[in-house]
Amino acid sequence: MKLRPIVASLLFACTAALSWAQPAAPAGDNGVQDPLAMQRARTAWLKSKKDHPYYTQKFDLSGLPEFKPGPALTGTIRQWGSNYLADSALAKYFEDGFHRYQPGVKFSDNLTSTFIGMASLYMKRSDVAAMGRRATWDELQAFQRVLESPPVEITMATGSLDVAGWTFALVIMVNQDNPLAAISVAQLDGIFGAQRDGGWKGNEWDATAARGPDKNLRTWGQLGLTGEWADRPIHVYGYNLNYHFPRDFAEKVMGGGYKWNEQMREFSNGAKADGSTLISAGDLLVKAVGDDPAGITYTCIRYKTPAVKVLPVAPLGGGEPVTPTLTTVQNRSYPLTREVYYYAPRPNGKPMDPLVREFLRYVLSRQGQADVQRDGKYLPLTAAIVREQLAKLDGVGTSAHAAAQ
Repeated sequence: MKLRPIVASLLFACTAALSWAQPAAPAGDNGVQDPLAMQRARTAWLKSKKDHPYYTQKFDLSGLPEFKPGPALTGTIRQWGSNYLADSALAKYFEDGFHRYQPGVKFSDNLTSTFIGMASLYMKRSDVAAMGRRATWDELQAFQRVLESPPVEITMATGSLDVAGWTFALVIMVNQDNPLAAISVAQLDGIFGAQRDGGWKGNEWDATAARGPDKNLRTWGQLGLTGEWADRPIHVYGYNLNYHFPRDFAEKVMGGGYKWNEQMREFSNGAKADGSTLISAGDLLVKAVGDDPAGITYTCIRYKTPAVKVLPVAPLGGGEPVTPTLTTVQNRSYPLTREVYYYAPRPNGKPMDPLVREFLRYVLSRQGQADVQRDGKYLPLTAAIVREQLAKLDGVGTSAHAAAQ
């Protein structure tokens, strides 16, 4: 008789554990993983977006500097890298706009993929590289070892709010039944990250990004939820760690660390077998969280369904949570906004190539950012960001060793 309460307690605990268990990985709903089929599907998907301006809202660009051309220049700028400049009208807008001021400068473009950008620079096949994300550790190491100097990194536009492919802002989604109303960057680190000894800032190791296991957050009660949620495990869903989304997330949330929650479930893109349709990992992530009350993920807001809700995010260091909107992404108040870049070489002791410098000055001008706005996918930079980028164009190159001091 005395065993009955114990048995009942054990049965309750087992039932609760089963109800809180992370659902089994989905089987067969992400299509085939054949790389060529996915590439065909991606190509067809991109064609539908090229001439479509997703945003018509006009931002105030009056605080940006007007472009005033320097002395007349002649020559060719070899531009390699991100296909998203060519899969939209943006490359043409930039080049046509620049020609109005510097008609003697021509362009030779190979805008097929961000993956070729940095290699084209250090193999001296290009003069400037367009990148839909920040250069990786591997890319920076290769550049440094070949050219013995760091590249100049210029933020040339803000990523989109919700245009898939165009460096969209990362939004946090939980199940619609989850009572949590907001979350902070520090809490996201605790949920998605793990104990670490530091993080990467470019290709420099930063030991100040270290943290211990005491900051891991593995139950919803650790975020302040009570009652039946207090002991419920947090089920983490994320992109395959070979994608660039996790690297961007880790940079903004985990101090450049790359040690993730040991229970995180990874999702990848897929395609129909005939290559006709791309199956997005973002859709799969949102479905997983919609089916799992204890789930959380990060992805693009365009994938949201009624089964999930988007959480406002409080910035690192404190402040009110910010909801991702077109305005908060463009003005950079939303903490998980992303950027797109131009990279260029600057040899040791020498200034930047004058053609490239002049072109980048145009991109960062009021006219250049009006081109970004006209294209309607990426978002124009703020005046403060433009000032920071313009300051990088002056001066001379330094050795990799000196840059690290």
